[in-house]
Amino acid sequence: MQIINSPTQAMAPRWSADHLRLHQQLLRQPLLLPQGARLLLAVSGGQDSMALAGLLLDLKRLHHWCLHIWHGNHRWRQEANQQAEQLLQWAESQGIESHCDSWQTPIHTEAAAREWRYSCLEKQAKALACSHVLTAHTATDRSETVLLHLARGSHRKGLASLSSARTLVENITLVRPLLCFSRSDTSRICAELGLPIWLDPSNTDPRFSRNRIRAEVLPVLEQLHPGASRRIAAMAERFEAEEESQQQLLDLALQTLLGAQMVEINRKALLSLKPANQAQILLHWLSKRNARINAAHHVEKILQELKNKNGRCELDNKSLFLEWDNQNIWLNSHPGCNESRQRGILGAQP
Repeated sequence: MQIINSPTQAMAPRWSADHLRLHQQLLRQPLLLPQGARLLLAVSGGQDSMALAGLLLDLKRLHHWCLHIWHGNHRWRQEANQQAEQLLQWAESQGIESHCDSWQTPIHTEAAAREWRYSCLEKQAKALACSHVLTAHTATDRSETVLLHLARGSHRKGLASLSSARTLVENITLVRPLLCFSRSDTSRICAELGLPIWLDPSNTDPRFSRNRIRAEVLPVLEQLHPGASRRIAAMAERFEAEEESQQQLLDLALQTLLGAQMVEINRKALLSLKPANQAQILLHWLSKRNARINAAHHVEKILQELKNKNGRCELDNKSLFLEWDNQNIWLNSHPGCNESRQRGILGAQP
């Protein structure tokens, strides 16, 4: 563990071009972080989350938030406990209520760590009655994610990755306020505001795919086409805007395909559409029922199988599968899952 800069003491709010930039964004999007909202900020101690914490602390007087900090101790490193203590001490010095969860049975994979973090954040947000959970993903993170999804063969929706806001669970919104900033921005912000940074060696571990994209792929793209990372992130933002604008149209189209019970899709009507429209409507319907298809080739495979009059296909959730007969398509759960196996139970609204 290495600490960069020295812990700041509580001081009068500061102001800079970066404060103005975030402040104006929040004024343009008042629902992103509403005035007076209870916010739970996930802070790892790295430069991105510390920059966000510093900016929000200084903007708090203008937006009147109730700010809480959460730190997840993954217990992957010997110094993790010490880092967690120092981070909580820093939060206390700033007058912020902080909370920490330690992973009792850590698993050394990115996916498992992500699932654990969001599970903890959900529980903590509910306990504190926080309406918004904040993460410090930047435009750089967004460009890395786009490249990873491209390599995995993601469908178009997957390229609109790391949206500025999405529903975490009912009544709790996940927000990423720093998507208009780059990683170089957050490094500069921390230096200018004198914010402490706890460097994590796992961020350079080549075993993790994102680290290899960061260290080996993006630098080459930047050499070939300077500004590539920024343009990739901007493309993802455009895809996000397009996805949002299509939701209403997809809802209208879906209404015409729903079966008699209003939770099943008419198979023949769906297959009568162009393949691209079939894919969009199927993905839209599944997303409303918390079912996932992550790869474009998986969507194509399912649409091909739907041409058979009867069948079933497992989804990425593992606990759910798609089932159909000559007339309708519906969702079902595997035996032993908590959800009912009765047709249509997974949602009563389109």
